[in-house]
Amino acid sequence: MPLLRPLHSLEAWVQHFRDYDFPVLAHSAEQLELLRANEDDVDAHLIGETFANDPLMTLKVLRHAASLGRERRSGEIETTTTAVVLMGITPFFAAFGPQTSIETVLAGGPDALDGADAVFSRSERAARFALGFAAHRMDPDAQLIHGAALLHDFAELLMWCEAPSLMLQIRLRQRMDASLRSSRVQKEVLGVELADLQQALMKAWHLPQTLAHFSNDKTRTPDASELCVLYATRLARHTAEGWDNAALPDDVRDVGALLNLGHEPTLRLLHDILGEPLPPVNTTY
Repeated sequence: MPLLRPLHSLEAWVQHFRDYDFPVLAHSAEQLELLRANEDDVDAHLIGETFANDPLMTLKVLRHAASLGRERRSGEIETTTTAVVLMGITPFFAAFGPQTSIETVLAGGPDALDGADAVFSRSERAARFALGFAAHRMDPDAQLIHGAALLHDFAELLMWCEAPSLMLQIRLRQRMDASLRSSRVQKEVLGVELADLQQALMKAWHLPQTLAHFSNDKTRTPDASELCVLYATRLARHTAEGWDNAALPDDVRDVGALLNLGHEPTLRLLHDILGEPLPPVNTTY
């Protein structure tokens, strides 16, 4: 049953989600079964590519890998591909049986499904931006940066699954008052900030510290790799409904400074990353 009221503390939310068998995208659930039917032809790279745009399936695989004994790990497991390499193909399929889809979970609430879909779309967009920035910088941590951006808002997705009515309250309040800060309304409705819940869950699940650090917007002095994630997630949020957001000029300036590009080359790169045509030259950003 969905939660209709907030839990009483951050610790209570962490405990609620610690062993939560959360759903994944319907596409991921379908692809998993197709891969299972052709197990002999499947490798870790193919599995990683298959789920590269699903933050919840990615999270599920990383959480499971982190739960395995440290003696089986030679280092931090930071991507789906490395997680599957650690597990092995057959044990991977044994650990991940048929998956429930978020579309099924939220089938009775189209508004909630729309809310979750918006987060999925934003996460995929952020991951594409982040990978594009990392590739431009020839950053050796490009895949980690991609994953950190993809997972940046996973706590919001978990809330849409478990407490859709509370999330709809947040969305309504922000639509009525565009100046209302997300952290404030989350605290008032949920009793916690989603960013704090996310960091606490990553710690509880023993996810890689590097991944948690890359995903933490509250880092005081982020390095260039961390800025790739920070700027990518901002851009994804600000361009979710078009390229006329008032914050975009600052975003373009910041990305240009990070990548040592001028204004026009930065704009061209942003649209190239998304495979979109550059808008007319009289654009406001």
